[in-house]
Amino acid sequence: MSLTELKQTIYEQSPLNTIRPFWGQILSTLILLLASGLGLWAFLFPFFLPPSVRDTSITATRNQAHTEDAPLIFILLLGLCLVVIVANLETNRLDARAIAVLGVLAGINATLRLIPGPGGFSPMFVLPILCGYVFGPTFGFLLGALSMLVSGIITSGVGPWLPFQMFGLGWVGLLAGWLSPLVSRPRWAVLMLAGWGLLAGFLYGLVTNLWFWPYLAAPAGAELVTWEPGLGIMVTLTRYGIFYLTTSLWWDAGRAFGNLVLILLVGPPVLRLLKRFKSKFQFSA
Repeated sequence: MSLTELKQTIYEQSPLNTIRPFWGQILSTLILLLASGLGLWAFLFPFFLPPSVRDTSITATRNQAHTEDAPLIFILLLGLCLVVIVANLETNRLDARAIAVLGVLAGINATLRLIPGPGGFSPMFVLPILCGYVFGPTFGFLLGALSMLVSGIITSGVGPWLPFQMFGLGWVGLLAGWLSPLVSRPRWAVLMLAGWGLLAGFLYGLVTNLWFWPYLAAPAGAELVTWEPGLGIMVTLTRYGIFYLTTSLWWDAGRAFGNLVLILLVGPPVLRLLKRFKSKFQFSA
């Protein structure tokens, strides 16, 4: 046995090499919780602004919402994604091949946004759900967030809404990874993921609408669908429910049922392919 082979054998049998993935999982979970906390803060902090600040910082049009803080949110989110990748590389939970697969899948998923669909349907929800189930919540979150970033660049969809869309699709992949321990049989797994795709189609719109809803000014006769400072929680939820039902529900229904049908159709072969990649590369994410 050569000296290089001996060093490699000692490294592979070292207790530290066994402990590293465990600590890597804890570190990744903490970073994902930090990123999710950042996302919740980004969506909800306008509701807690005092009226004096709100009157000078919140505009009346959808595309001008979060124009001041969106760049900071985007930088923090992207930085946390990079920290997750580096932490997993350092703790042997991801290797160069896994990062290569993540990059390729993010590029493929971004181009899927160019495929037109009925209503709000976009096929780019399918890969984060399936990959999150196979490779874990960390991989699912990274694939969802980064593919949304790449698709925004490709489609010239870069704006203050982008980091919120990245959070939304990242959470879809993250939660799909958390569903993985529940079902292991392929047939039942496809049905479970199809159900999650259906639910996620509605939840994505329900959550991401919050990036602009508190910024909307109430037109005449439409006060019951906008938010005002000082409203109670129940009144706020009621107004948002009316807003969602009258503006987004049918659009999100196209996305939700599109996810359901597409996962039922392509889920089984794609899951087999992804599991083959995972087994061949011998990594866990």
